Amino acid sequence: MSELFTHVACCIDDSEASGLALAEARRLAGDDGRLSLVHVTQQPVLYPDPAGVLVPEPESVHEDARRWLDRQAAGVPSAEAVLLEGHVGTAVCVWAEQQRPDVIVAAAHRGLVDRILLGSFASFLARNSPVNVLLVRPDEILDAPSR
Repeated sequence: MSELFTHVACCIDDSEASGLALAEARRLAGDDGRLSLVHVTQQPVLYPDPAGVLVPEPESVHEDARRWLDRQAAGVPSAEAVLLEGHVGTAVCVWAEQQRPDVIVAAAHRGLVDRILLGSFASFLARNSPVNVLLVRPDEILDAPSR
């Protein structure tokens, strides 16, 4: 099946479900495919500094995310790290429009409350991506009773 996918993108974060998405992306890319590990940082409005004053620290957020993403990519042979900034869904869709991967693999793992409060990245991606999307769901979500 890997001959169908020369470039696989995988959206990753620090969740267990993201690890499942990465495993599927690696399988789809095979030994010869290009694998992009995509992570998006969102800039919170304010951070507390040591004196207790709230101040923005965008450089710190970006640097921490870069170090984390580089560590993740180092553990995946021939993977490239792609760090984006902004609204998660929009940033991934803009990147995908420019880079045109064959497929984007992402985890769909937020529960009902998180989706209500934070929105659903997976739904946004499925509706707005300019390329094919494969959503991976952890078993505990599939086995949960429907509401």
